[in-house]
Amino acid sequence: MKENEIKIGTQTWTSKNLDVETYRNGFVIPQVEDQEEWENLSTGAWCYNENKTANGIKYGKLYNWYAVNDPRGLAPKRYHIPTDNEWTILTDYLGGEDGAGAEMKSTTGWDDDDLDTNSSGFSALPGGYRMYYGGFSANYDDGAWWSSSESDTSNAWYRKVSDGYCRIFKDERGKTYGFSVRCLRD
Repeated sequence: MKENEIKIGTQTWTSKNLDVETYRNGFVIPQVEDQEEWENLSTGAWCYNENKTANGIKYGKLYNWYAVNDPRGLAPKRYHIPTDNEWTILTDYLGGEDGAGAEMKSTTGWDDDDLDTNSSGFSALPGGYRMYYGGFSANYDDGAWWSSSESDTSNAWYRKVSDGYCRIFKDERGKTYGFSVRCLRD
C-alpha cells in the first residue's frame, strides 16, 4: 500500500482530498474564483475554499461535478472517483450512516471533536464547500465529497460529515456545487 492510501474494509482510499489542477491526460482544469462565472459553468472547474490558497494546502481543492465526470479523468492513474454504491460500502463497513461520520472524521480540526475517533483512518477535515450560485458555505463546519453517480440530469450524489455529528449524510446536489473529492483504488 502506498503512503497516501488507507485500506478500509475491502476498499483502498486516498488518505487526503484530491489536489490536482489537470486532468489525467494533462489538460488544465480551469480555476474559477468569480462567483457569477462559477454559477454559470457547465464544464469542469476547481477553486480553493473562500478562494484562499492556504485552504487548499490544508483541505485540497473543491471541484464541480463536471470535473468529476469529465472523460479526461479527474482521478490519478489506477484510481477513480467512487460511485454512490462504493460510498455506501464504506459507510456500511463503518457501521452505517448513523455512526460512520465519527469514524471518518479527524480527531483534530473540528470545533466539536469529542466523539470523533478517526478509527477508519479516513481523516476527514471540515473543508466546507461552494454553493451552486458561487458563494461559499459551511467553512470549517462540514466536509463534503462527490460521488461519480448522477441522481438525475441536474444533480449528483455526495456525502457530508458535519461538526458535532457522528452521522455521515447522503444527499444530492446540483452539479455546479463545489465539493472535495476522494479517490478509490481501481
